Amino acid sequence: MSDRYEKGMQVRRHVLGDVHVERVETQKSDFDAPFQSLITEGAWGTVWASEGISLRERSMLTLALLAATGNFEEIPMHIRATARTGASKKDVLEAFQHVAIYAGVPRANLALKLAKQTYAEMEAND
Repeated sequence: MSDRYEKGMQVRRHVLGDVHVERVETQKSDFDAPFQSLITEGAWGTVWASEGISLRERSMLTLALLAATGNFEEIPMHIRATARTGASKKDVLEAFQHVAIYAGVPRANLALKLAKQTYAEMEAND
């Protein structure tokens, strides 16, 4: 494994948690292994591992971008990650308010709905 892959896996585990990463790893097949390597090295080993901005800020950006582009499926995963990145509920609300103004109220509304559901699940599991 490359250094970038190893760093990416370390950051991925820190942000998403071992349980999530282990689930993905056990479901990995020969078919999607190259994709998993790509995101581990590129997204996690390069972008998320960069010290240019904090993990808190990356969480806020990621959630806003997911909502703005209509990629709602990953919002719950990244809401759960805020427990590890330091992005507060207020931070998330601010990010989604930005989405409402610049990308549309319906997208922000759905993102907020998913966030509320995920936060409720997280609190129920505490």
